[in-house]
Amino acid sequence: MKNIESLYKALTERILVLDGAMGTMLQRYKFEEEDYRGERFKDWDHPVKGNNDLLSLTQPQAIEEVHRKYLDAGADILETNTFSGTTIAMADYHMEDLVYELNYESAKIARKACDEYTAKNPDKPRFVAGSIGPTNKTASLSPDVNDPGYRAITFDELRIAYKQQAEALLDGGSDILLVETIFDTLNAKAALFAIDEIQEERNIKIPIMVSGTITDASGRTLSGQTAEAFLISISHLNLLSVGFNCALGANQLTPYLETLAHNSEFYVSAYPNAGLPNAFGKYDETPEFMAEQIKEYVEKGLINIIGGCCGTTPDHIKAIADLVKEYQPRKLKEFV
Repeated sequence: MKNIESLYKALTERILVLDGAMGTMLQRYKFEEEDYRGERFKDWDHPVKGNNDLLSLTQPQAIEEVHRKYLDAGADILETNTFSGTTIAMADYHMEDLVYELNYESAKIARKACDEYTAKNPDKPRFVAGSIGPTNKTASLSPDVNDPGYRAITFDELRIAYKQQAEALLDGGSDILLVETIFDTLNAKAALFAIDEIQEERNIKIPIMVSGTITDASGRTLSGQTAEAFLISISHLNLLSVGFNCALGANQLTPYLETLAHNSEFYVSAYPNAGLPNAFGKYDETPEFMAEQIKEYVEKGLINIIGGCCGTTPDHIKAIADLVKEYQPRKLKEFV
């Protein structure tokens, strides 16, 4: 409860900084199959390389090290290493039974780092955002072009999976639940429904961040919604923030953030990629260039929470943190 109060207080005082990309940082370790497996999973029957969430169990020191680098760079909010932490996504590795443990331990790692940094500087409390990714299935669209009515997943299957993940993230010490990189709003609605169930069952208020992704220059999510339609369709819950992340660089995201900022009664978040990927899938925007793009957000008073997605590093987050401390956060609108 105390953390929630200090979170809302901090949001009125300054623009909060979210961390940058976990995957980008983990690539630097050049982990191989045996590193992902560790001792515990050395005889696992299926390949696990690429399962970054598993590293919270097999390489927890690396996850903690990445968290600390982002805290040193000025991050106020750390995301847990749980982007694929549902039974739906973990089915790729036949690790559905590990989902509770993966989320719980990931949250504990981030919680420990945040608590240490808050203790060192109580005037700058740090918060844990439990990362809830979109899964690799979509409830609105058919994966089969020959059968448009087919669905690979149901709303209820998503709700059950998200609920398990959310409960573990909360039990591990998350202050916030972050439903992120939403390409299908129906998936997000299942996650929000599950979180609302937990709020009722536990009689608690959970700060919920919702972050969609605009997939291309059409300005729509993958399931076809405009920024405004996306906002309307998730505004039935009392959210902490709504925003966009991934897919686009900072510059391309501006008009969609303007739509949210001018129409939302919630705080607004943004964590763009470090530009668009080059021909090799790498991100080229320097920290200085990215911060310069983000300057437009703060000069226009569009945001309350800012961070980085794909391709961003602690250097990017430091450049952003240094920039935004000179600006006031967006003021919430009063809607009648």
